[in-house]
Amino acid sequence: MIEPARHIYATFDKALSALREDVLMMATLTQRNLNNAINGLFKRDDDLCTAVIADDEEVDQLEKQVDQDGVAIMLRFQPVASDLRRVVSAMKVSTNLERTADQAVNIARRARKLNQEPALQELPILEPMCWEAIALLKDAVQAYTEDDVSLAYSLKPRDRKLDEHDTNISRQVTDCMSMRPDRIKAYLNMIFVARHLERVGDHATNIAEDTIYAAAAEDIRHTQHKVE
Repeated sequence: MIEPARHIYATFDKALSALREDVLMMATLTQRNLNNAINGLFKRDDDLCTAVIADDEEVDQLEKQVDQDGVAIMLRFQPVASDLRRVVSAMKVSTNLERTADQAVNIARRARKLNQEPALQELPILEPMCWEAIALLKDAVQAYTEDDVSLAYSLKPRDRKLDEHDTNISRQVTDCMSMRPDRIKAYLNMIFVARHLERVGDHATNIAEDTIYAAAAEDIRHTQHKVE
């Protein structure tokens, strides 16, 4: 009786490891796409922007694979407790990574539109928000990879700062519109880039929440713990 049980556990561990590897591959691709989108924006490099849009399909396919494999694991092994949390969390993290990759695509598309026009002297005001969004995603992935609950808890306050950046940028750029109405389209694209970056922060925070759920069995969504 012992040997078959060991065999089942070994097979489950292998399936769970493969699921996790696909999620981490998604994370790597998503981080690369976000970096390329932001570099395409500031370097006015259409090739980088086009690469982001083309590479998004691979992220989409990986998300489908994670969903299929996660459901298959639950049906075959019927995991409970911590094992079930890890399967569910992997599937939820993959969803947030896919949505983050979509935001990278949105930024790349806005960047290409901006690249078609004369450079905006106000564009550098986006830089602090861009680097903070990249850092948030990086730390969310690290927290998930290492089951680092403390790091995961630290993300929400930083996400609030990203929200503040979004608000301030919208205010500044709106003021610029009134002074330079001939550049309204370009300024609108700047506002949209900031909004997409704010969404990146939201998804990074969601990944942190799923990390806490998997590692500590605590659901902090819609609770005061989430914002402290």
